[in-house]
This record gives sequence, structure tokens and C-alpha cells, in this order.
Amino acid sequence: MSSVPPNMPPGAPPPYDPKTQWRVYREQQKAAWRAQRDAWRAQRHVWRGGYAGAYGPRVPSVVGPIILVCIGIIALLVVTDHIDAGTFWSWYGQWWPLLLIGAGVALLAEWTLDMRRKTPVRRGGSFIGILILLAFVGAAASAHNHFVFPWNGDSDFFNSFGAPEHDSDQQTFSSQVPANASINIENPRGDVSITAGDDANVAVQAHEVAYANSDSSAKKIFDSEAAHVRVSGSAVLIQSQNNSKGRVDLTITVPKNSHVLVKSGWGDVTAAGLGAGIDVTARGDIHVSAVSGPVQAHFVNGRHDTFAAHDVQGDLTLDGDVNDLTLSEIKGNIVQNGNILGDVHFENLSSAVHVHTSVTTIDLAALPGDLTLDSDELRITDAKGPARVITRSKDVDLSQISGDTSIENQNGAVRVESAGNFGIEVRDHKGDVEVTLPGEASATIDGHTHNGDVITDFGLAVSGEEDKTVSGKIGAGLARIDLTTDNGDLHIKKGSAADASATASSTAGGPDSPKGQHLKSKKTLPQQPVAQ
Repeated sequence: MSSVPPNMPPGAPPPYDPKTQWRVYREQQKAAWRAQRDAWRAQRHVWRGGYAGAYGPRVPSVVGPIILVCIGIIALLVVTDHIDAGTFWSWYGQWWPLLLIGAGVALLAEWTLDMRRKTPVRRGGSFIGILILLAFVGAAASAHNHFVFPWNGDSDFFNSFGAPEHDSDQQTFSSQVPANASINIENPRGDVSITAGDDANVAVQAHEVAYANSDSSAKKIFDSEAAHVRVSGSAVLIQSQNNSKGRVDLTITVPKNSHVLVKSGWGDVTAAGLGAGIDVTARGDIHVSAVSGPVQAHFVNGRHDTFAAHDVQGDLTLDGDVNDLTLSEIKGNIVQNGNILGDVHFENLSSAVHVHTSVTTIDLAALPGDLTLDSDELRITDAKGPARVITRSKDVDLSQISGDTSIENQNGAVRVESAGNFGIEVRDHKGDVEVTLPGEASATIDGHTHNGDVITDFGLAVSGEEDKTVSGKIGAGLARIDLTTDNGDLHIKKGSAADASATASSTAGGPDSPKGQHLKSKKTLPQQPVAQ
């Protein structure tokens, strides 16, 4: 019997064998895969070496080695104390973007030179990881400069963290100087305490601190940061040197009528009993008391610094951002410019008060009573006008105001209690407005509200539905009351005769008279680090 299947033509292939057919198919697939792999390799070679011979071999960039050499040189200079580590990190935190600019310029220069070659080359970019790391370190150093950490007043985080502390007291310096001498104090790291003496003598006590792993290293730090005093006629310079591995705390006694100028880096400044005022520039807390002359304070950092002044006879000028601010018994004018990130408390301020932040502006003729300010609320009790307040996202509560009052607010309630027949103007974008007038008030009322109600204790005409208006005269209509709120209620309240009598008595009694009560008690919320 023939093995050829029926209907097969002569010379046909042998009968179908599945195993043989699978082997043939597999070999064909392997051959196709090898051909594809060789094509990919050839194409990758073209990409690396240049298309159609247009580019030469791939070579590394010189930017990476240059960066490593610079890092090594700077590290060597820091380790050998030829460069102060704290100064370097402060500089690097400010100027680190120049590193990226320099690397980009170098790469452009390489690209320009390579394109002019007869056979241009392709540059490698293996240094990109180094640039990213240095940029991250620069951002961290920048944050270190702007958001001061608690340890900065004592030592440098990058250099001295964990090193043992060594202490040393310098020999006390004492010298007679003119009674009206100019005392210039420069202390980059450490606290400064200044008191006035009874004689024309300057005395300096310096307590040194060093962070080092050995006594010999600590001695080098002591020698480098030691305080020096130079007296030239009526000019006195007290100066210590900056060393990020230590600090110098200065206790200084000066003649009462000397002029004092302080420039402090990381450290607190306290001054008491000075008769000719003081000018302070510092990154730490500043506390002054019993000062007869003017006081000027300049805050370099401000995010963790506090300022407190008590019993100042002259003008008080504050410049820069500050955290907490406390003032009491100030006789002169007060001018403050800069953000206030913490809490504010004023009391018994005899002259004009001007406070200006990015959120709030306050102007008062005087403050016999008190003022508190935080992220949620501004309260003023017993103040002399004209009083002006401009703020936002804050409840405003003014009571016992003797003088015309002007308030502009956004997203917060406004409450005003007048101490007499004085003008009141309130503009509130969103919030209720409540005004309390004396029982025997004499005022002309003009009020408007959108999407709110009008409540009045006086016989005033109210009209409108969605947009309501209240107007009319109370008594002879002497004081002008102008109230507007876009989304909130208007409430015009009548104070009792007893309240009016107590208000008049408190106003006439001066700073020592009993203070009035706030209209509403409000629970203090956790403080957020935002400008007030």
C-alpha cells in the first residue's frame, strides 16, 4: 500500500510531521530574533557614535571633575580653619543657585567648542546627580538661614553638633571714659547684657564657650573669638570675633548717659537703666527697661525673636519681622514696621502708636488701656482717637474709644463701643458689625448691609429686603456714624446711662483708671506662624 496520501501531486514533500514542522518554525523565530537584536545593536551604536558618522565618540564632561575639585578645596579650607564653616554655610545658603548657573555656562561652552570640531563629540552627563545633591544641600542651607533653629544661638549645626562644651572667663576690663561716651558693641555669637553704672566707667566681663573635642582645640577657639576693648577718646569699641564653634557672652556696665549701639548676631540682648537710649540690631530676643532716651530695634531674622520694652521715656522705633511683641509704660511715640508672627500685648502707651504689618495697620493717638493682637483677633480697650484699623481675616473689638474711629476689615466681625459722641466709620467685606453708642447719643446714622439684617435700639428707619438700609438722627445728630457690610448683620445698640457714666469717668481718670471690659470673651486658638 502506498504511503503517499491520495490526490498528492508527483514530487510533493513527505507526509506532514508536527514535530519537524515545530522545529523548523522555532529555528526561523530564533533567526528573526537574532537579526532584530543585531539591528538594535547597530542602531544603538549609531546613537552613541553619531548618526551616519556625523558625531565622534562619546566623551565625559569636564564639569563633574571641576565640581569635585572645588568641593575638595572648600572642604580642606574648612577643616583647616582657613574658612569659617558658619560663614561658608550662610553664604552658600544664599548664593547656591550660582552653582547651577556656572555649570550651565560651562556646558554651553563645551557644546560650542564640540560643534566646531571636524567630527563633533557627544558629552556625558554623569555629574547631574552631583548637581542635584548640591542643589538639595543649598536649599537646606537656605532654609537654615531663613528659618532659624534653636541651636543657632549657641553653636553652628553643621560644625559643632555633638562636640563637648568648654567654658572660659576672660579677665574683666575696666576703664574710665567720658560720661557721654559712644559705646559700640559688636558680638557675632552670644548674649549681650548692658546696665548703666553710677560713674563714668565702662566694665566688660566676657564668658567664652567653645565646642571642641580637646582642650587644645578649645583654646584655639577661645583665642580666635576673644572680646577686645578699644578706647579712643569718647569712642569705645567692644568687639568679639565670629567663630561658629563657640560664642562669647558679654556683661557690660556703661556710664548712664552714654550712647549705646549694639550689633548682635546669634544671641539675646538686654539693656536696663540707660539714660541716652540704645540702638540694637540683633537676631535674638531683645529686652529693654528703664530707658530714658529713644530706643531703636532692628530685627534681622524675626521668626523666633521676641521684643519687650518697659518704662521707656523716649520714642520707640521697631523695624523688621518679629515673633512676640510686648510694650508697656512707653512715654514716647511708637512706630513699628514689619510682620508680627506671634502675639502682641500693649498697655499704657502715652503717645501716638503706629503698627504696620502685611495684614494689619493700627493708628492710635494714645493707649491708656491695653491692646492684644493675634492671628484671629484684635482687641483694643480704652484708647484715644483718632483710631484707625485696617486688617483682614480677624475679629475686631474696640471698646471705650475716645475719639473718631475708622475700621476696614475683611472676613471678620467688627464691634465698636464709643466713649462719647464721636464719629464711627466701618467698612466690612464679610462679617457682622455691632456698634454701641452712649445712652444719650447724638449721631446721624447711615448704614447699609447686603444679605443681612438690621437691628437697632434707636428709632431709626430701616428699608429694603436683600439690600437693607438704616438711617436717621439720634438726638441732635452731632456725630457721623457710617456703617457698611457686604455679608453680615448691622446691630446698633444703646448703652445704658450707667455705662456712659462709667465710660466718661474712666476716660477722665487717665492711665490709672479702671479698664473697661471687652464686649465678648473668646477662647484663644493655637497660634499659627503667620503675620498679624
